[in-house]
Amino acid sequence: MNSVIESKYDLKIEQLSKSFNIDSGSIDVLENINMTVKQGEFLSIIGSSGCGKSTLLRLIVGLEKEYQGVIRLDDRPINGPGINRGMVFQEHRLLPWLTVYDNVAFGLTDQMEGRERTVQEHIDLVGLSGFEKTYPHQLSGGMAHRVAIARALVNRPRVLLLDEPFGALDALTRIHMQQEILRIWQAERTTMILVTHDIDEAIFLGDRVAVMSNRPGTIKKTITVSLPRPRDRSSYDFVRIRKTVYDEFFKEAEKPFVFTI
Repeated sequence: MNSVIESKYDLKIEQLSKSFNIDSGSIDVLENINMTVKQGEFLSIIGSSGCGKSTLLRLIVGLEKEYQGVIRLDDRPINGPGINRGMVFQEHRLLPWLTVYDNVAFGLTDQMEGRERTVQEHIDLVGLSGFEKTYPHQLSGGMAHRVAIARALVNRPRVLLLDEPFGALDALTRIHMQQEILRIWQAERTTMILVTHDIDEAIFLGDRVAVMSNRPGTIKKTITVSLPRPRDRSSYDFVRIRKTVYDEFFKEAEKPFVFTI
């Protein structure tokens, strides 16, 4: 299934660079990032720790304002947070004193027309019907992340940013959540940008995989994943793409990773 709408773009990043000032001077985090993300596309971004992946997402969502270059959504510059962008973090960040329903509804105004229906639709979307009155401490890790995804989607953002949202989950729950986010993406057609350390996860979910260099982070290469969904991680074509990504990811290492098909 191809959910990418040709010739339309949600997001354009041009000559983006970012530095942080610290006591000992300035640290360059991102350098000359150029990227275009199509409407409805699922883009995966991988890179080593500290290469600026999370900073890139924070810039797109509008949490960081000091940078060089241009970030545009629908040809409009991004100057701060907005409801047209949602974000899911590695920690679910649910408010512990609120129920599942109230956590999902947190970003909506009480006067919003159809508020109750919209909240319930998104609880249903993430498969948590019947848990509306449950509190975060009563949920499993995977369920809590589903609530976080529903909360991020309830305003129907144009772009959903996922900052290693499954990194703290056990292996089996992580695979299940990958399948769930794919199901939600196919249902909602929301543009999604995932940051991850997991190369298999990046390939399983993404239409493309962007490989970032070490700090200052740049886009070394973008690899198209032209595999039908659902994807078989053990198939020859999946393993072939995995090798391509591994080779790009590790080719600057002193001892290159050896991977055979």
